[in-house]
Amino acid sequence: MQFNDVKVPKENRIGDDGFGFRFAMKTLSGGRIGIAAQALGIAQGAYELARKYSKERKAFGTEISNHQAIAFKLADMFTQIQASEALIYQASDLKNRGEKMTKESAMAKYYASEACVRIATEAVQIFGGYGYTKDFPVEKFYRDSKLCTIGEGTSEIQKLVISRNILHS
Repeated sequence: MQFNDVKVPKENRIGDDGFGFRFAMKTLSGGRIGIAAQALGIAQGAYELARKYSKERKAFGTEISNHQAIAFKLADMFTQIQASEALIYQASDLKNRGEKMTKESAMAKYYASEACVRIATEAVQIFGGYGYTKDFPVEKFYRDSKLCTIGEGTSEIQKLVISRNILHS
């Protein structure tokens, strides 16, 4: 169903002109924090599985966590998790104080969701061939991670929101 050129009498409206759009945008900003937190949880799960596996799996006579390539992957993953968490806390703090959080929620959602994809991808790499099978939960983290870059606005939309906020403030 579609309505065109509908006039709503003032006494039947909720709020002033533009209220609905502002309310929707505020709600969207809060939702972005939720998606960022979801991405963080997926990333943490993938990281923990990969870290544990790297300490159990042996190659060339030692645990793969002792190989620099794997250790560096884990260091990058952990750093991205910590950065995501900091951005989420910053946006959440603003929301809890009732302050404007448009830019901060977009940054948290953008960074955390993109980091989640990178972390889940690296977790699959650490598991090697096993990482791509449904026998290991890291495969599900990999599939789920991509959805975080789409929900509540794609990464491109987040960059648009961020850039508008830093260029027009």
